[in-house]
Amino acid sequence: MVADELQRIIDRTEIVELTAKYCWALDTCSYDSLDNVFVVDATADLLEDLVGREAIKARIKRALDPLDGTQHMVSNHVVNISGDTATCRCYLQSQHVRAQKVGGSNFIVAGRYDDMLKRTSEGWRITHRTLTTMWTDGNPAVASGGARA
Repeated sequence: MVADELQRIIDRTEIVELTAKYCWALDTCSYDSLDNVFVVDATADLLEDLVGREAIKARIKRALDPLDGTQHMVSNHVVNISGDTATCRCYLQSQHVRAQKVGGSNFIVAGRYDDMLKRTSEGWRITHRTLTTMWTDGNPAVASGGARA
């Protein structure tokens, strides 16, 4: 029983850390690091339906490369583990910065990630991620490619 509880704690810690690794990959534009976050055939709903890790990476790159900077933060993780599969729900808040002539340089998105995961030989990986936007603040043109200063 103690060994099972210890494994549950280790698994939960690894899953929560995986959500942070996702944020660091985005904020450092280290998109290939997402190979250590998603399985190859992962799917996602990141404001569009995506199939495959390469499609997920391309979508993220397309959204973030025009920006001057981002900061993604996750919190309030709820992890449910069942053998070699798991779910994780966490809040996110992301700030997007892009020099704009009109309307301001910041756009904040707050919402949640709902993940399905599986244990692989390399560790826990996301098999599906859904992004749900709960609210935004600031200048949406920052994220939509509005005119630069």
